[in-house]
Amino acid sequence: MWLAASKKIRDMARSLGGNSLNLNIDEGNYCPYVSLMLLNRAVLLASPAANLVFTTVLTRGPVARPEIARITGLSSAAVTKAAKPMIEAGYLEELPQVERTVEGAGRPAHPLAVCADREFFVGVKVTADELIGVVTDLKAEVRSAHRRPVTGRAVEQVVEDISALVSELTSGLAQRTHHIGVSVSGDVDRSGGRVRYSPFLGWRDVPLAELVGQATGLTVTIENDVKALTVAEQWFGEGVGADSFALATVGVGIGCGLVVGGRLVAGGFGVAGEIGHIPVAAGEGPDCHCGARGCVEAIASEAAIVTRAREAASDPALDMAGAIDRAHSGDTAVRAVFAEAGQAIGLGLAAMVNLVGPERVVVTGEGLAAYDLFEDQIRTAFTRQAFGAAARCPLVIRPLPWEEWARGAAAVSVQSLFAG
Repeated sequence: MWLAASKKIRDMARSLGGNSLNLNIDEGNYCPYVSLMLLNRAVLLASPAANLVFTTVLTRGPVARPEIARITGLSSAAVTKAAKPMIEAGYLEELPQVERTVEGAGRPAHPLAVCADREFFVGVKVTADELIGVVTDLKAEVRSAHRRPVTGRAVEQVVEDISALVSELTSGLAQRTHHIGVSVSGDVDRSGGRVRYSPFLGWRDVPLAELVGQATGLTVTIENDVKALTVAEQWFGEGVGADSFALATVGVGIGCGLVVGGRLVAGGFGVAGEIGHIPVAAGEGPDCHCGARGCVEAIASEAAIVTRAREAASDPALDMAGAIDRAHSGDTAVRAVFAEAGQAIGLGLAAMVNLVGPERVVVTGEGLAAYDLFEDQIRTAFTRQAFGAAARCPLVIRPLPWEEWARGAAAVSVQSLFAG
């Protein structure tokens, strides 16, 4: 039986273009699960059509094939071809037929739905102080969540802590958990599995995917944390149904993820959307950790605000919470620090909108705790600097907990199956 199944998998692989796939099938040495996993990675999702079909069912489902064709622009034949191997492998299922209510609409439809429990995924958001982890199903719905302090910022310590967190999260689910997504701030090479530069962790050129894979035994996808959160927002938040949108984060850093044409934009060097390093005060602004001067992040990140607020208040012990309290209490010098930060963020957002033209911009991040102190400046600077009709682009304020960032990491792990 297993041999017959394996041959079917091999034939499916070849029919979808996986001619180089070597399943090494013989009577005496055969692992059906390994073959199925090879199929998952190399075949099921070997085309952009598969990605389109799966994400449409994920975000809009249950949904019938004709509706999938309408949404994606694919032909009915292309939808059927993409869906068939995913149904056979248990990733999608056909629900009982639904009678069409429109006269002359044709045969009853069988809606497609994602089989949520087919597989589970771990998502981990790495911060300088702790790990936030979740386990999700195939729909990226969180099944469990846990936080764990990091024992240190050295790569080896963080990897060890991730491994321990995975063990805690997957207790009882290990047999159906084979993938992990890890999100980290900074310059991340997703395809190469490396963290090229993470300023808040002090990492350079770290082969994080390889190290986490060795420690956990899982297939690893790594991504910039803001881009991972953008994927989650694209699938389940303000980005659902939008052809283009941007997600900007305000907090420890100033980040931005971009979706254009329904796809996350990485750019030729993987750093597309880095509005934190748009120069808005290049001639006289403060130095930025990136080596440039006058960047948005050098003015509006949490560290930058605290540094300038300490100077304004002549209080070297002031922290972010204290700076917010002083500003709310009417300290004009500290309020001016927040106002300048808001202006810098607004200018950065305007530059991005002028260049990319998203339908909407979602603003989130831990810095929203102080949003009332610089919202007016953000919106004023944005409206003043945005070109023409771009000033009408809505800025949607959306506070998201850290667990949503971890969910984003899990989402890119799910996405890696279906995006090739």
